[in-house]
Parts: sequence; structure tokens; C-alpha cells
Amino acid sequence: MSGEASEAITFQVTDAVPGVRYAAPMTEFPSTLKTWRAARRMSQLQLAVEAEVSSRHISFLETGRARPSREMIGRLGEALQMPLDARNQMLVTAGFAPRYQQRRWQADEMAPVREAVAHMLDNHAPYPGLAVDRLWSVLRMNASARLLYGPLGLTEGGSLLDLLVSDHVPDVIENWPEVAHHAARRLRIESAAQGGVARLDAVAEHLAQVPLPADRSLAPVVPTILRAGGMRLALFATIAQFGTPEDLLLDDLKVELYFPADPESGEALRALAKVCG
Repeated sequence: MSGEASEAITFQVTDAVPGVRYAAPMTEFPSTLKTWRAARRMSQLQLAVEAEVSSRHISFLETGRARPSREMIGRLGEALQMPLDARNQMLVTAGFAPRYQQRRWQADEMAPVREAVAHMLDNHAPYPGLAVDRLWSVLRMNASARLLYGPLGLTEGGSLLDLLVSDHVPDVIENWPEVAHHAARRLRIESAAQGGVARLDAVAEHLAQVPLPADRSLAPVVPTILRAGGMRLALFATIAQFGTPEDLLLDDLKVELYFPADPESGEALRALAKVCG
């Protein structure tokens, strides 16, 4: 099969892009590949099948006896379902320039994406919705979300992670232990999918310290029950992501749409929107 050389190789950076930061030593490629394969719980044979190469070649790549091509790294990234940022790092460790950019949210090229997100969020009113990045920083909120989260200190540009570890949140979330438990689980899943994110892991560990009640809910979905300003709102969320991202920001961007978990919460949100609209 193509690219299955076995000779020892010397790495050097090729097709370098001005202004791009190369963050990892190139000699780390074999350990990077092994780490991701272990994280996905795949044997060398399983990875070889998914990447359409021989298990012998995977072994040579992991021992440094063979050098991967850019095309091979792309196939490995697909087979291992690696996030785009990790694929960039794997390219760097093999001596290549990163492939994927991270554009600014306000960049001209992102205008269609911003419009799509705004459409989803604005048409979701009077229910709250927001868009968050990899570290749960809020890129955009609809009017209902601003009404709901503004009193808690969360605005566009703010961090949901900071809100989760703040002291006053347990006072306004009626079922905080359950919410904290599920938030910790989601953070761990997202961190694992990205190969480990220290900030997500730290917040997950913090939330995991909240003791769970003995009589946990057996409902189909655990809502977040907010009590504020004399209102009681029970909400659950759906999460949407872009299906074909080629940008680091879009690879991690999530649109969270909240729905009422009971008729009373729906009525309260509609009434609140009318009063403040």
C-alpha cells in the first residue's frame, strides 16, 4: 500500500505558513498517534481497517520507522474522529503546516454562519437560546436568553463555565445537584472527544463534588429548574452543531435551544417576552 516505507526518517517543517504558530515538537507524532488511538480504544488492526492501510504500517508510524504523508494524516484523523484542532497538531508533529484555520466570529467570511445562528436563535423566541464555543463562551444570545441569564451576570462574551462554578447558581437552580451532575458528565464527554481540555476537566471535577440526592429524577430528560423573580421555570436543552465544519471555531460551536419542560414554564416565558418586548 502507498506510503508504507520502513526506513528511519528525519522530520522537518514543510510548506510553512507565515504567522502560523507551531506548538508541538515534530518528534511527538508517534506518541500523538498512540495517544489518540488509545483514547478511541482502537487496536492497531482496527485503526488500520478504518484508515485503509496495513496494521504493519500503523505499527511503523507509531514507532517512528515510517513518516506519514499529509494525506495519511487526514485519513488517520477521519478514522480516529479527531477534532480539527487535534488534526492540526498532528500535522505539526509530523512536520507539516496546519491545514485548518480559526477565523474570528466577526470575520466577513463568517457572515453566513452568523446569519444562520441568528436565524435559529431569533426564531426560537420566546424560548431562550444561545451559541457557545469550545470553552462555553457565549458568542450570541437571543432576547429571551438575555432576559433569563442577564440577572445572573451572563452576557454575550461571558462564560457559562464561570457561571457554573459561581457561588450564587446553586441558590437559583432548584435541582442543582442533578444539573451539576449532568453538566459534569457533558464536560467530561466533550473534553474526551477533544483529547483532553484542562478547563473543561477542572469545571467537571468541581461540579462532581456536589452530592447527588438519593431520590433522583426518573423523567425522560432532567430539566434545569430556575427560581428567580418569583418565577419557576423548568427548561431542557437541545444542542445543534454544524455538519461540515472546516474551521476550528465552527468545529466546536454549539447552538443550545431551551424548551419548557411543562406548560407553566412555556406560559411564563411567553408572558415574560410580551412584558419585556
